[in-house]
Amino acid sequence: MYNFEHTIQSLNWNLKPINLYRPIEYTLESGGKRLRPMLVNIASKMFGGYDQETIDKAGLAIEVFHNFTLLHDDLMDNSPSRRNKQTVHIKWNANTAILSGDAMLIKAYEFLQQIPQRYWSNAIPLFTQTAIEVCEGQQYDMDFEKDDNVSIDQYFEMIRLKTAVLLACSLKMGAIVADATVENQKTIYDIGIALGIAFQLKDDYLDTFGSFETLGKRIGDDILCYKKTFLLISALKEADDKTRQKIQYIVRAKDISDKDKISFVTNIFRELKIDELCEKEIDKYYTKATQLLDDLSVEEHKKEVLQALIKKLKVRDK
Repeated sequence: MYNFEHTIQSLNWNLKPINLYRPIEYTLESGGKRLRPMLVNIASKMFGGYDQETIDKAGLAIEVFHNFTLLHDDLMDNSPSRRNKQTVHIKWNANTAILSGDAMLIKAYEFLQQIPQRYWSNAIPLFTQTAIEVCEGQQYDMDFEKDDNVSIDQYFEMIRLKTAVLLACSLKMGAIVADATVENQKTIYDIGIALGIAFQLKDDYLDTFGSFETLGKRIGDDILCYKKTFLLISALKEADDKTRQKIQYIVRAKDISDKDKISFVTNIFRELKIDELCEKEIDKYYTKATQLLDDLSVEEHKKEVLQALIKKLKVRDK
């Protein structure tokens, strides 16, 4: 069983200035799924890569980058908590969240450059392209909050950029440091895209239908931010004119409590069976990831760990 926590805990953040590095340590020690370094490890082992130090450095770069994006996302969304702890901008302040996040991005590149130099020509462009695509996805996400005409196709492109490309990067990075063929690198990347889209759809679902106790963060943030999730876009499409106008009024109203906004919109989702529609879409993309994995040209027994992970992610509740 791969244990990435030891790698995280071995990092030394006892550096000065304390108010730059302590929030980074606080962010990374908060736990999380460590899904992205896990994918690096799984892909590398699948293709015969066994240099654990290289695998860990690549995974570390991606995990630190991922947590940098969460730190800034929490600030942009004004989220009060993550993983049952105060977010950095609440515990410290907004300026600290910005600067510590910036430092995490730089550190991510520093960790990536610690893999053998022969992998740089493939790994660094992949990482850089992924990083800018994640930023593009986040910008679309923010732009969509003010746009009432976001289509399902636009939504899927946004989550491909915001979430899926980093999972795809994780798998391809593992393949790169295992010297996998170009064809296998492409297929494993495509698996990551399908997996990432399913993962984000599930995140959208859980933000409305999950629980604080399980997720460790406030439920309904997407509704309050008027984020154009699959749930909201589908509801606006399926609702009659009166219900559509009421949704748009409720979420923007200044005299209605957050609790009542979340309750109203969630009930509309249920009435329109949007929760069931979302679950079907999640299944579709997990099935696509499984089918692509079946097509991968490696021995069947080497696919078993990733197959098991896909099944586990499909039924996750956090």
